[in-house]
Amino acid sequence: MEPRHLRSVTALAEERSIDPAVADLQERFATGDEQALAEAYGRFSRLVHTVALRSLSGDSDAADDVTQAVFISAWRSRHNYRSDKGTLSGWLLSITRRRVADKYAAYERERKKVEESAKYGDIEAIDSPVDATIDRVLLADEISQLDQPQRRIIELAFFQDLTHAQIASLTGIPLGTVKSHIRRTLARLRERLEADHAAL
Repeated sequence: MEPRHLRSVTALAEERSIDPAVADLQERFATGDEQALAEAYGRFSRLVHTVALRSLSGDSDAADDVTQAVFISAWRSRHNYRSDKGTLSGWLLSITRRRVADKYAAYERERKKVEESAKYGDIEAIDSPVDATIDRVLLADEISQLDQPQRRIIELAFFQDLTHAQIASLTGIPLGTVKSHIRRTLARLRERLEADHAAL
């Protein structure tokens, strides 16, 4: 006699014309099977990345960040996924749209910070695309020289726009330690960038 789980998966697959292997993956993902997360990433990460890449005007690094954030979000909120309401790929794409929107919101916040700082004379407004590129390269180089876990924390905070609490949860590092790392690392980065700019 066919087990109840397999019968429900088979019935769902037949009803929706879904590959039984995909239907089984969806059921296991919804119940918290960690192997299902790895399988879902292997099966759907390319789709998520392609959508993110096109939505972010070909920014591959940003698309990589979004793809990682999508699967982290999906796993953390897996209890919200209902295979009888839609496919796992469709649910992942809905999360992708939200993470892309978050990325654009982060861009906008950064733009406003630059404008606000320029208004009060903290820094000069960046008018030249070349200057902006130099700043990005310098910052990326400085971050790459950081030791762990500081580098990981900074990347999560500024490239994936995670909150301090989210970083603490993801890395297992105490919240107070995360805040201290970010504060000290930003101070060091500022000193290094100021020295680099003076040398240009």
